Amino acid sequence: MIQPGRDRKELFDQEGEATAADQPLAARMRPRTLEEFAGQEHILGPGRLLRRAIQADQLSSLIFYGPPGTGKTTLAQVIAGTTRSLFVTINAVLAGVKEIRSISSEAAERKKFYDRRTILFVDEVHRWNKAQQDALLPWVENGTIIFIGATTENPYFEVNRALVSRSRIFQLEPLGEEDLMRIARAALTDKARGYGRFKVKVDPPALSHLVKVASGDARTLLNALELAVETTVERFPPPAGTRIHITLKVAEESIQRRVVLYDKEGDYHFDTISAFIKAIRGSDPDAALYWLAKMVYAGEDPRFIFRRLLILASEDVGLADPQALMVAEAASRAFDRVGLPEGRFHLAQAALYLATAPKSNSSLAFFDALEVVEKEAEGEVPNHLKDASRDREGFGHGEGYLYPHAYREHWVAQQYLPDRLQGKLFYQPGELGYEGGIRGQVQRRREAQLEAMLEAEEAVRDPLEAAAGTRDLWMDRTVGSRSEQLASLRDRVLGALKLQRHHLALVLNAGSGLLVWELLRRVPDGGVWALAESEASEQMLTIQGAGLSELERPRVVRQGDSRRASLAELVELAAPRGSAGERIHFDAAAGRNVLVREEDPREFFRLLTALLVPGGRISLAESLPAAGTRLSELVDLEALGGPEAARVREAESSLYGGENAPLGRSGDELSAAVTAAGFKLLEAEETELCYLRRISSQDLNRWFASEVRGGRESYARRLAAALSASELEAYHTLCRRTLADREVEWKTRILFLVAEAADSAES
Repeated sequence: MIQPGRDRKELFDQEGEATAADQPLAARMRPRTLEEFAGQEHILGPGRLLRRAIQADQLSSLIFYGPPGTGKTTLAQVIAGTTRSLFVTINAVLAGVKEIRSISSEAAERKKFYDRRTILFVDEVHRWNKAQQDALLPWVENGTIIFIGATTENPYFEVNRALVSRSRIFQLEPLGEEDLMRIARAALTDKARGYGRFKVKVDPPALSHLVKVASGDARTLLNALELAVETTVERFPPPAGTRIHITLKVAEESIQRRVVLYDKEGDYHFDTISAFIKAIRGSDPDAALYWLAKMVYAGEDPRFIFRRLLILASEDVGLADPQALMVAEAASRAFDRVGLPEGRFHLAQAALYLATAPKSNSSLAFFDALEVVEKEAEGEVPNHLKDASRDREGFGHGEGYLYPHAYREHWVAQQYLPDRLQGKLFYQPGELGYEGGIRGQVQRRREAQLEAMLEAEEAVRDPLEAAAGTRDLWMDRTVGSRSEQLASLRDRVLGALKLQRHHLALVLNAGSGLLVWELLRRVPDGGVWALAESEASEQMLTIQGAGLSELERPRVVRQGDSRRASLAELVELAAPRGSAGERIHFDAAAGRNVLVREEDPREFFRLLTALLVPGGRISLAESLPAAGTRLSELVDLEALGGPEAARVREAESSLYGGENAPLGRSGDELSAAVTAAGFKLLEAEETELCYLRRISSQDLNRWFASEVRGGRESYARRLAAALSASELEAYHTLCRRTLADREVEWKTRILFLVAEAADSAES
């Protein structure tokens, strides 16, 4: 039978009958009440659950988890001194299933005969195997035993899940410097348990060193303080009146660590962390390890170091190695689980990974965008990007949005920036690592997207487009496989040039740079000149080239009213070079829709020969609007009546070309112009491209408006010359009824021209 009067204090005395005077300082100074307990305010502060449970003696099963020296066992002793329950303690290293069963049996008898609870404290509970933990589980389950465990390992990984689920877990944190100072001063002033009865003087630097090196461990601090005090005199306790002076040198010897010149709040702290970060940014792993070691040795908080590493992983490594952030985060979490000293492996691994990773600071682009946002007025969200769930019916929000997953490669060119920021570039992909792998894809998609947008702004290819608004044309250009077609067209045009790395190339009608930037990639040892046909094109090319060095970026020349005049100017620009009057001659010239505004293609090609070396190639992709889709082909004109239908077709034909009209030129005419200028024709192939085009009610209203757009006669004005007002309105109504807000298959015929300069010509 268990005796109810058993002294709970004896249960903690595992070392025998040692007197208080014979115990180490750390044991003598162990807090006896909550008021003496230092630190852990997050769980023991006034009003906190654990404090209230201890004071009310209403504890349930608990697990204390934290690094050594944070007060887990001490907190158990405080509970033992305040509870009315019988408190039993065992160490998981020494106790087996037999001891557990014995304690559990006694606890059951005690509860049955004396209605007294038993609290079982298990130190180092993570060392129990599954059988030992399972042996205790039934007694915890039925309330016979209140279990309190202490562990330095994460209980969610190391303790039986069933036992964890029946316990409340409290995580104890390393003690702060103020808490350790409080503990040290208490030991120096307490006359009964500490050194208060002696004249002990500890220099502030010495005490500060002991506190810093203790790294949040109260036991380490008190052991070092004890060694410093009791080894400074020949015999301890010393004779009455003996002064004990603890200097910094004594403190260093006591804790076997010398002081490193380092101040957590001063210049040394900031200078050292700065050197550490700069060493990693500079990819010097040796210097990174040195500065890391200096900080750890000096007692720097590892969590502060990990915080800076997490920042650096995104700021200086970024997309060059997306794994860098995950490695830094994983190392930080592992350190929280393991603690010191083993956690230093995780610090070193994170530092080495980041130091040896490829570098990119492209994430700084965010701050460029932030600066734009700070300076701009309220930016309007493009209509197709607005939330369609609320205002689609009333305001048409979301109309025209293209769902990327519905397209090949889950991407389609589409306007995402506000109108006034189209062409603005923030993100500049780096050239290293993962980011170097995606650099080409990002740039090519951006180029195709910008080219489609610029086509909409220039509206040079079709009379219908001349009447369309930029946003709607932008949407037309991005429907279906249009972006893929642009990329395919680019590759075909440039592939025909047979380029070499050292070639000098000229881009005619450069647009947003669809051909320009790919040419730069193909002639890295040569160079690229680009004719910009508009201010928008010039600005876009300039913006995109800003990230390149002056030697690498293309030379942009703004063309005048016609490309022919611009070529003449370019001949002059390229002529005077050096005292010998050497000219610049291009090895290749490329362009798309170059001839659409040229009245005399033969004169244009003649001027072009003056700019090419003998054997230099030109490669052009020219739209033939007369051979493409016409609006009248998409509706049943016979619904208007035979005569009216015939007049619509006749008026439409005259719009797309009469004699000498650029829109009416055929592939044969353009091929003849090339040979007439002295070029050797290598290829003249027409290809029909088809893509989906969405026709909105707004499109139809613009096409049938009477005003002139862009200096070109509108579709409606040409029709009005052949149709009466009522017939024109009837045709408009037919188109609206048949085509409004629908997608149609739109055809475009492209002529691919490749020719070679037979001889150079002087202009």
